[in-house]
Amino acid sequence: MRTQEQIDGIVARLEEEYPLADCTLDYGKDYELLFSVRLAAQCTDERVNQITPALFERFPTLESFAEADVEEVERYVKPCGFYHTKARDIVECAKVLLIRHGGKVPGTMEELLKLPGVGRKTANLILGDVFKAPGAVVVDTHCIRLSNRMGLVDNVKDPAKIEPILRAELPPEKSSDFCHRLVLHGRAVCTARAPKCELCCVRDLCQTGSGG
Repeated sequence: MRTQEQIDGIVARLEEEYPLADCTLDYGKDYELLFSVRLAAQCTDERVNQITPALFERFPTLESFAEADVEEVERYVKPCGFYHTKARDIVECAKVLLIRHGGKVPGTMEELLKLPGVGRKTANLILGDVFKAPGAVVVDTHCIRLSNRMGLVDNVKDPAKIEPILRAELPPEKSSDFCHRLVLHGRAVCTARAPKCELCCVRDLCQTGSGG
């Protein structure tokens, strides 16, 4: 595990290396981000961004999604994989948003988790990106890999266990952006197959890169 001073250093270095910590999914409306995150499960953000323009053009409102034929939605989202479940969740989620929330994406963890297809990762992303809620921690595959390699957690693979650890370690106002920066760093440098430690901006602070 890293000391708090080392953790603060990692946060600062990544902040300097990746000043723009935006979500890499393209969206215009809050519910579009919600649906895009659902499509991104077991799929790349790049692939999702390729199919959502046509999807959102065909169904331009939440009402049109709620009234959509699931099989038609499936045809648009098929390249994202698991399209039967994802299409069903999107249509059902649109209905719930209209019926229970007046067409608005709710801003609490409790209400978000009641939406079809929404888990803690999605809920935290919505809370952080849409509502700018402090303490939002998005534990995706990059976060799991990098937080273990860097020593932010000690050989913990369960997202439900990583989330509270990172929430306690990270400045609440920076936690959401930090998770986005882990994604960017995981794609560019700390890749799954062959991390480029020699290029890493936090090498001397990292448990793996510094050798302990």
